[in-house]
Amino acid sequence: MLVGVGQSSERIDSPGYRGLSAVDLAAAAVREALADTGAHPEVVAAAVDTVAGVRQFEISSPGATAPLGRSDNYPRSVAGRVGAAPRRAVLEVVGGQSPQHLVNEFAATIAAGGAEVVLLAGSEAISTARHLAAAADRPDFTEHVDGDLEDRGHALDGLFPPRAGEHGITGAPAMYALFENARRARLGLPREEYARTMGELFAPFTRVAARNPHAAAPVERDALELVTPTPANRPIADPYPRYLVSRDQVNQGAAVLLASVAAARRLGVPEEKWVFLHGHADLRERDPLDRADLGSSPASVLAARHALDVAGVGVADLATFDFYSCFPVAVSVTAVDGLGLAPDDPRGLTLTGGLPFFGGAGNNYSMHAIAETVQRARTALGTVGFVGANGGMLSKYSAGVYSTTPVAWRGDDSAALQAGVDGWPAPAQAGRADGWATIETYTVTHGRAGNRTGVVVGRLADDGRRFLARTDDGDDDVLGLLSTGEPIGQRVFVRSTERGNRVTCGAAHRA
Repeated sequence: MLVGVGQSSERIDSPGYRGLSAVDLAAAAVREALADTGAHPEVVAAAVDTVAGVRQFEISSPGATAPLGRSDNYPRSVAGRVGAAPRRAVLEVVGGQSPQHLVNEFAATIAAGGAEVVLLAGSEAISTARHLAAAADRPDFTEHVDGDLEDRGHALDGLFPPRAGEHGITGAPAMYALFENARRARLGLPREEYARTMGELFAPFTRVAARNPHAAAPVERDALELVTPTPANRPIADPYPRYLVSRDQVNQGAAVLLASVAAARRLGVPEEKWVFLHGHADLRERDPLDRADLGSSPASVLAARHALDVAGVGVADLATFDFYSCFPVAVSVTAVDGLGLAPDDPRGLTLTGGLPFFGGAGNNYSMHAIAETVQRARTALGTVGFVGANGGMLSKYSAGVYSTTPVAWRGDDSAALQAGVDGWPAPAQAGRADGWATIETYTVTHGRAGNRTGVVVGRLADDGRRFLARTDDGDDDVLGLLSTGEPIGQRVFVRSTERGNRVTCGAAHRA
């Protein structure tokens, strides 16, 4: 069960800004979590036998850099700040599913007798790193900490299509935009109408963020403002302007304390602090180009529904939700399409304000969602809350169902469900594509200098194989096709090169 939660944050433009490191932000959140238990913080800290850290962005890929330095053992750095000396330290894999997955995993570990008190923590100081990187007196956040570390690696395989960078996909916005446009076409909505639905989905999120003291962008905006391009809301990857994209320039930390019932009683944690994990599930979607429908995420829906089944509740029984919201499609495919929730459900779809407005604290966003869910559950005893955490490119989904109502540990059937997901049929692919084709989905990415690149997922006319391609630099014809009207289903020509597949309108080939 969960017995303590905490959050920390600072904004570079706020009074009292201290320029804390990621470790210090996490430690501040841990201190809040220790105090939140209602027991003696030092006694609880001394009882921690396991610490697990969520991986920061600066250590989320082999080539990532840390402009201000970093700890070589993040979990033990955080634990050491609060006087904890756990026997086991874990650094989790990449992905926004990490916080909820760690709760699921270590709740099971505690239930099996493998641990008694587990500390989970994560943080990002991306805003500070960018703000101070060029300062003459910039701080040095480098730390060396002795002690073993179970580093689970990056686990990046399959998150992006092969050779994604060669085809114009250099980050998450382009990939999610491909999913978003595929969903739009499936729904049969024109661009303007679909943009309105994205704005209507996220406008309530801004209202929540505006009231959240930890939000990175606490500004309420209406639906039209969210989707109207302006200098401040510049295009990123069609159909996304800046306000619809996860905000990673944050300084935020969050922590959760898990304990067995016996340990909680021994440590003096009052029962009114106890929140139980009633249901849980962890599933992985097929690799991006192996998905039958690029505008849906059936594995995330399956995970959400399985977590509810394990808990023995339905969607109507839930009092609170927090759906991972890096981009609108991440909410739409699970909450709206999958669970049948209305975008304006009076219960709300976020407790924090969501990643574009509260802040996308790297892989650790959902730790904040869990903290908010626990606090809400304690103020409305017996109610049930849901957290859905997404990682990668709609790749990994971890779900949790929470309530103060005591319940014995319940196992899940995620492994069996995953075997089924892995067996779903996948379209045949063409790594090197040549010939006439039709557009399955698309986006146009926008650079700060005004440069544009078109990205296309298509199907070859001859055999239906799926391919990934991009436009040639300066090809205004195909950029025009992708930027107006309905490109999906339009005929194009693709050719393979040493630099990847290139797509054109094909006028020369018609001649």
